[in-house]
Amino acid sequence: DLPACLDSPVLIEPGSRVVIPTGLALQIPSRYIVGLVFPRSGLAARHGISLANAVGVIDSDYKGEILIALINQGDKEYLINPGERVAQIVFMPVFKVKLEETDTLDDTVRGTGGFGSTGQL
Repeated sequence: DLPACLDSPVLIEPGSRVVIPTGLALQIPSRYIVGLVFPRSGLAARHGISLANAVGVIDSDYKGEILIALINQGDKEYLINPGERVAQIVFMPVFKVKLEETDTLDDTVRGTGGFGSTGQL
């Protein structure tokens, strides 16, 4: 869990965004690992407080403080208190790939079907 490193509480009005410092910096030991920051489910379900960018990505070469961009999607103001756990971080392996431009793609069953195309009966 990532805590709010605050001297005093911060109020988040409905529909507004705030950036919350955590007071934490880290060194990820491999360029093939990434930190993914997720919202806390309780804050989202009970108060509408989530990450403004859905999922935060902490690249292995980032050395600064971890900051959490929160958004209040609820209909009531919410007070973030010093030390409150505002997000969570997990570490995952990443595959570094080299993209190549091409004029053709292999055929697949899905083809160019996009949003909602795979969930139909």
